[in-house]
Amino acid sequence: MWKDFKAFIMRGNVLDLAVAVVVGGAFGAIVKSLVDDVIMPPIGLLLGKADFTNFYVLLKDGTKTPGPYHSLADAKAGGAVTLNYGMFLNNIVTFLIVAAAVFLVVRIVNRWSAKPAPVTPSTKPCPFCTLPIPIAATRCPNCTAELAT
Repeated sequence: MWKDFKAFIMRGNVLDLAVAVVVGGAFGAIVKSLVDDVIMPPIGLLLGKADFTNFYVLLKDGTKTPGPYHSLADAKAGGAVTLNYGMFLNNIVTFLIVAAAVFLVVRIVNRWSAKPAPVTPSTKPCPFCTLPIPIAATRCPNCTAELAT
């Protein structure tokens, strides 16, 4: 059983999958930082200095501290029940960036691995002297043989 397990783990596709998960996790952290720290702050400024992470709807006051709450963190600390649509918007933007990045990577890999289109021949061998002649030729320029069309 140990031998079979070792053979399974050492197969290329399992190792590739493990590397993809690790790299994907790191890439996810980079994209999250890009969205939270670079993209959303200017958008928030354009919308009146709004912080998207603090966009929420209070569904029920907290049991620890009653409202009003100045931020989502305050509401959560107070035990309030909230609908966090700002976090949802951040996650949508994050998803769109990840999807665009994956699309670009797949597109680049497909271009690298794409086989070139087959070249259509422009010449053919003369049936008499075997030298190359144009496909549309009716007479060989080398041996002057008349060619059947």
